[in-house]
Amino acid sequence: MKKIAILSLACLLVLSFLVSCRKKVEAPPPPPPPQVKEQPKVEKVKEAPPVKEPELTEEEIFAAKSLEEVNRAKPLAMIHFDYDKFFIRDDAKPVLDSNAQWMKKWSSVKILIEGHCDERGTEEYNMALGEKRAKSTLDYLVSLGISANRIKIISYGKSQALDPGHNEIAWQKNRRSQFLIIEK
Repeated sequence: MKKIAILSLACLLVLSFLVSCRKKVEAPPPPPPPQVKEQPKVEKVKEAPPVKEPELTEEEIFAAKSLEEVNRAKPLAMIHFDYDKFFIRDDAKPVLDSNAQWMKKWSSVKILIEGHCDERGTEEYNMALGEKRAKSTLDYLVSLGISANRIKIISYGKSQALDPGHNEIAWQKNRRSQFLIIEK
């Protein structure tokens, strides 16, 4: 029994020696933290200022308009006359002064002055009176420095009434000179 105890002790010693000499397996190192892919550095580009539409001059805007568009805007105001008269009234002079200023500004413009009458009187009489009204309007504009070669006149007599009524209010509206731009 002594032999078995020695043998068991010897086995135990060898076994403990083997266990103690065995290579220790190291735990694998923890994986490195995932690397964040570095985004390429993008430089902030300064935003270009918004492209401004070129601002058109007043002359360019005027040149781009058709004659119809210009006439629709009515830059030249009409004037009125007393019954059976063709002389420029005092209240019409500031209107014609303003029209002349506009014509001086737009020196390439040519106009047509239309003379109109009310329905009273014969067709022949009203045609002559309408022409006198257009002519007196032309003469006043020429006196303000507008060249006569930029102005044409025509008489419509009573054929183109502005107001179709048959009373003094309508007749006052129809006794007029009005302007049409015919060239720019």
